[in-house]
Amino acid sequence: MTQIEVIEHWIDTPDGKLFAQDWHPLNTQGVPIMLLHDSLGCVALWRDFPEQLAAATGQRVIAYDRLGFGRSAAHPGRLRRGFVEAEAEQGFAALLRQLDIGDFIVFGHSVGGGMAVGCAAAHGKHCRGLIIESAQAFVEDRTLQGIRDADRQFAEPGQLQRLARYHGDKAEWVLRAWVDTWLGDAFADWNLDPLLAQVQCPLLSLHGDQDEFGSPAHPRRFTALAAGPSVMRLLPGCGHVPHREQAEIVLAEVQRFLA
Repeated sequence: MTQIEVIEHWIDTPDGKLFAQDWHPLNTQGVPIMLLHDSLGCVALWRDFPEQLAAATGQRVIAYDRLGFGRSAAHPGRLRRGFVEAEAEQGFAALLRQLDIGDFIVFGHSVGGGMAVGCAAAHGKHCRGLIIESAQAFVEDRTLQGIRDADRQFAEPGQLQRLARYHGDKAEWVLRAWVDTWLGDAFADWNLDPLLAQVQCPLLSLHGDQDEFGSPAHPRRFTALAAGPSVMRLLPGCGHVPHREQAEIVLAEVQRFLA
């Protein structure tokens, strides 16, 4: 059994501190794998996947709570168009700088996948690989319908408390940041096409064929437009969270990609 040390970090940014967690195999090899969470996510909601990933690859795995999420400081305002692309030069850049990380692999889930594309484009000299899971390349009707359905579910009594367990008194902001941003008119024609053309590193796109927030058009677009070598894996019978629904398959695909 691989021995893994778990370390907590606090990252300084102009708008407040970010919480990060670091799974460090004692005989680590390769470059760190950086995890970027989804629209309602945080470090804690990755659950045991980071430890599984560190054990399977022998590589250091680092996840952090973006500003406004989890144990990080509250966000000072609203999310606006461009927030996906901007994360590469904000929280992510602060993390790289303060943990003295050079080369890395970036792994993003859902909107974190879009942010991972931005990180691979902005830090191309140091990004050795890009893994995206259930990511959105553009605004699709299925995505918007899934968000509307989730918004109605969270309006039911007690449902917001599910988010508060992970985000505390920031839970309402987390929900509105997701729903109102994606459903807003200013976001209607958003896409990652310009950034994908700048991604030179190898790309792995994982996507469930039952994903309620995006059709297979997304991984096809990622692999078609990325400038570097790319591979797409459509996972049968899988929804929006492959690392939880089909963890063994995801780990095997990642190991194959890194090899």
